[in-house]
Amino acid sequence: MSTDTPRLRSLGLDPATGKEALAVTHPGGRLEELADVHALKAAAVLVTVVGAVLEVGKASDAELAAFVTPLHAALEECVGIMAADRE
Repeated sequence: MSTDTPRLRSLGLDPATGKEALAVTHPGGRLEELADVHALKAAAVLVTVVGAVLEVGKASDAELAAFVTPLHAALEECVGIMAADRE
Protein backbone atom coordinates (compact mmCIF):
# COMPACT_ATOMS: atom_id res chain seq x y z
CA MET A 1 0.00 0.00 0.00
CA SER A 2 1.36 3.41 -0.92
CA THR A 3 1.85 5.91 1.88
CA ASP A 4 -0.31 8.33 -0.12
CA THR A 5 -3.29 5.96 -0.34
CA PRO A 6 -6.33 7.13 1.65
CA ARG A 7 -8.42 4.41 3.33
CA LEU A 8 -12.08 4.30 4.38
CA ARG A 9 -11.99 3.46 8.09
CA SER A 10 -14.48 3.06 10.89
CA LEU A 11 -14.32 5.52 13.78
CA GLY A 12 -16.99 3.70 15.79
CA LEU A 13 -20.67 4.38 16.31
CA ASP A 14 -22.15 7.85 16.38
CA PRO A 15 -23.78 8.07 19.84
CA ALA A 16 -26.53 10.36 18.53
CA THR A 17 -27.67 8.17 15.64
CA GLY A 18 -26.24 4.73 16.40
CA LYS A 19 -24.82 4.63 12.87
CA GLU A 20 -21.24 3.72 12.08
CA ALA A 21 -19.03 6.76 11.57
CA LEU A 22 -16.65 6.31 8.63
CA ALA A 23 -13.82 8.56 7.48
CA VAL A 24 -11.39 8.62 4.60
CA THR A 25 -8.09 8.58 6.43
CA HIS A 26 -4.59 9.38 5.30
CA PRO A 27 -1.47 7.76 6.75
CA GLY A 28 -0.16 9.71 9.71
CA GLY A 29 -3.31 11.81 10.07
CA ARG A 30 -5.44 12.36 13.16
CA LEU A 31 -8.39 10.40 11.73
CA GLU A 32 -6.07 7.51 10.92
CA GLU A 33 -4.91 7.52 14.54
CA LEU A 34 -8.51 7.54 15.83
CA ALA A 35 -9.44 4.70 13.46
CA ASP A 36 -6.44 2.67 14.63
CA VAL A 37 -7.40 3.14 18.28
CA HIS A 38 -11.00 2.11 17.53
CA ALA A 39 -9.89 -0.97 15.57
CA LEU A 40 -7.50 -2.11 18.29
CA LYS A 41 -10.09 -1.62 21.05
CA ALA A 42 -12.69 -3.53 19.04
CA ALA A 43 -10.21 -6.36 18.40
CA ALA A 44 -9.33 -6.51 22.10
CA VAL A 45 -13.00 -6.79 23.07
CA LEU A 46 -13.56 -9.50 20.47
CA VAL A 47 -10.53 -11.46 21.73
CA THR A 48 -11.90 -11.26 25.28
CA VAL A 49 -15.37 -12.45 24.25
CA VAL A 50 -14.08 -15.31 22.08
CA GLY A 51 -11.61 -16.31 24.79
CA ALA A 52 -14.39 -16.48 27.36
CA VAL A 53 -16.56 -18.58 25.05
CA LEU A 54 -13.69 -20.96 24.33
CA GLU A 55 -12.80 -21.21 28.02
CA VAL A 56 -16.30 -22.36 28.92
CA GLY A 57 -16.05 -24.97 26.16
CA LYS A 58 -19.78 -25.44 25.65
CA ALA A 59 -20.33 -23.49 22.42
CA SER A 60 -21.72 -25.35 19.43
CA ASP A 61 -19.93 -25.43 16.11
CA ALA A 62 -22.52 -22.98 14.74
CA GLU A 63 -21.91 -20.56 17.61
CA LEU A 64 -18.15 -20.78 17.11
CA ALA A 65 -18.57 -20.32 13.36
CA ALA A 66 -20.38 -17.05 14.02
CA PHE A 67 -17.07 -15.62 15.29
CA VAL A 68 -15.11 -16.42 12.12
CA THR A 69 -16.20 -13.37 10.09
CA PRO A 70 -15.69 -10.77 12.85
CA LEU A 71 -12.36 -12.34 13.84
CA HIS A 72 -11.21 -12.26 10.22
CA ALA A 73 -12.24 -8.60 9.87
CA ALA A 74 -10.47 -7.65 13.11
CA LEU A 75 -7.33 -9.53 12.10
CA GLU A 76 -7.36 -7.93 8.65
CA GLU A 77 -7.70 -4.46 10.19
CA CYS A 78 -4.88 -5.10 12.68
CA VAL A 79 -2.61 -6.39 9.90
CA GLY A 80 -3.44 -3.26 7.90
CA ILE A 81 -2.42 -1.10 10.86
CA MET A 82 0.86 -2.97 11.23
CA ALA A 83 1.59 -2.74 7.50
CA ALA A 84 0.89 1.00 7.48
CA ASP A 85 3.22 1.49 10.45
CA ARG A 86 6.06 -0.20 8.55
CA GLU A 87 5.79 2.05 5.49
